[in-house]
Amino acid sequence: MEITTISRRRYTQTVLLAILGSMLIVSVLATLGRASYNLTAAVTSKPDLAVYLLLPEEKIGQLKLLREEKDERHYYAETKDGPKLVILKRGEKQWYVAEVEELRE
Repeated sequence: MEITTISRRRYTQTVLLAILGSMLIVSVLATLGRASYNLTAAVTSKPDLAVYLLLPEEKIGQLKLLREEKDERHYYAETKDGPKLVILKRGEKQWYVAEVEELRE
């Protein structure tokens, strides 16, 4: 293919499509990266949000903090199966669910 046989209009269209495609790819990847960063921050530094992310199958409606210690938090959670006591403990890098107990009403 010879570059001299391509019209100016066709060349401009191709270049503009390439630029727009590149911008679209960069913006999608930046959005996904930011969302991933926010989820990581929620699990590592915000334990109140970590409960919702770590226990999605429980369908937690309401969450109350009962006790807060340096490396442990106790929550009262209203779930689809009734009230539960959720205990979170801090690991080396993030919070994790140590125990989930069903409570009587």
